[in-house]
Amino acid sequence: MTGSTRRGQVLAYGAGNLSVNLLSQAFATFATFYYVDHLGVDPSLIGVAMVIHGIVNAVLNPLVGHVSDRTRTRWGRRVPYIAIGMAPLAAAFTMIWIPLVDGPTPRFWYFLIAVLVYDVLFVVVVLNYVALFPEMFTTIAERAAAASWRQMFAIVGMIVGVAAAPLLYGAIGWAAMGVSFGVVALAFFALSLRGSAERTHPERERFGFLTALRHTLANRAFVTYVTGSFLLQLTFALLQAGIPFFTKYALGEADSANTVILGAVFVTAIPMVYVWSRVTTRLGPRRAILAAIVVYGVALVPFLLVGTLALAAVTGAAVGVGIAGMLVLLEILLAEVIDDDERRTGARREGMYFGMNGFIVRWAVSLQAVIITVVLARSGYRNGAAAQPDSVVTGVRLMMGLVPLAVLAVAFGCFLLYPLRTGAGRGDGSALVPAEN
Repeated sequence: MTGSTRRGQVLAYGAGNLSVNLLSQAFATFATFYYVDHLGVDPSLIGVAMVIHGIVNAVLNPLVGHVSDRTRTRWGRRVPYIAIGMAPLAAAFTMIWIPLVDGPTPRFWYFLIAVLVYDVLFVVVVLNYVALFPEMFTTIAERAAAASWRQMFAIVGMIVGVAAAPLLYGAIGWAAMGVSFGVVALAFFALSLRGSAERTHPERERFGFLTALRHTLANRAFVTYVTGSFLLQLTFALLQAGIPFFTKYALGEADSANTVILGAVFVTAIPMVYVWSRVTTRLGPRRAILAAIVVYGVALVPFLLVGTLALAAVTGAAVGVGIAGMLVLLEILLAEVIDDDERRTGARREGMYFGMNGFIVRWAVSLQAVIITVVLARSGYRNGAAAQPDSVVTGVRLMMGLVPLAVLAVAFGCFLLYPLRTGAGRGDGSALVPAEN
C-alpha cells in the first residue's frame, strides 16, 4: 500500500468518529430538553427513561463485543455489522425527533422505545467501528497518526452536535434537525467503510462469555488502564457539566459564556491532537499519557482564581491541550492491552475489551452528577434562588480546580502502574513487554 493510499485510508476510517460524536452529543445534550420543555412530558418519566437507557447501553457493550469477537463471515467480523446497521441507526436517531404520537404519556412510551432501539443500533455499529482500530493500525506511529485524525473528527462532531443543533432546530424545526444529522452521520459512516479493513481470522474465538469476561478482568494491564481511563473520563464529565455553574456563579456571566469557554477547549484541542501524535511516537504511550495528565492538571489550577471571561477562555484553551493528549492516547493504550492479550490467549478480542471499557467508563457520568450534587449541597446552594452565597462560588471553584486534580493524581498513579512498556522512538511496536498477571 502506497503512502498516499494509506493516508486516504486513515482519513476515511477516522471520518466515522464524526458520526459517532455528532449523534451521541446531540442526543445527550438535547433529547431530555426536547421531550420535557417542548413536548411537555413529565421530567420524572424522562428521567426514568434515561436511567433505563444508561443501564441498557452499559450492559449491551460487553455482550455485543463478545458476539462480534465470535463472528466469522467472508467480509470480516466488524464490517458487516457497520454496513448493515448504519442506515437503521441513522433512521432510529432521526425518529427520536419525530414523535408519532400525541399526549405526554404516549410520548414517554414512544421516547423509551425509540431510545432503546437507538441504543441497540448505536452499540452494534459504534463498538464494531472502534474495534477495527487496533487491528488496522499495528505500530505506535500508525496508531498515533490514526488516533489524531479520529479525534479531530470527534471534536468536530462534538461541536456540530452541540453548537449547530440550536441553530438548526430554531431555523428549520426539530424534525428537520434530526433528519439533517441522520443524513450527515450516515454519509460519514459510509465514508469510514471505504477506509475499513480487517485481517482474516479463520478460527472462531473459543471463549464463552463468562470465560472471556474473566480473562478480561484478570488482565492487570486492562485493570490499571480502565481504572485510569474511568478517572480521566470523570474529569471530562465534571468539566463539561461544571462550566455552566462556573460561568454563572464564579464569573457572573450569561449562558453564552459557556460556549466561549468550551469553544476555547475544543478549538485548541483540534490542532493539538497532531502534536500529541508526535509526542506519543517519540515518548511511547505510557510516558505520553503521564505527560498529558500533568499538562491537564496544571491547566485546571487557574479555575480556582480566574475572575474574567477572557482569563477563563485562556484557561479553557490550556485545558484543551491536555485533553487532546488524553483523547489520542486512551485508545492507543487500549490497543496495546489487546495486542498483549492476543499474545497470551491466541485470540483477537477487541470487541470484549472495548465493550468492557465502555461498560465501566460510562458510569463516570453518573459519578460526576453525584459529585456536583454533593458539592452544591455542602456549599449552601439554593435551587432557584436569584443570588447564591459566597460559599457556592468557593464550592464551584473547588469543583472545577481542586476535585479534578485529586482525581487526576489517582489516575496518574494508575498509569504509573500500567505494566506494558513500549520503546520510545521506534514506532514499530516491537519493544512491548508483556505484563505479569
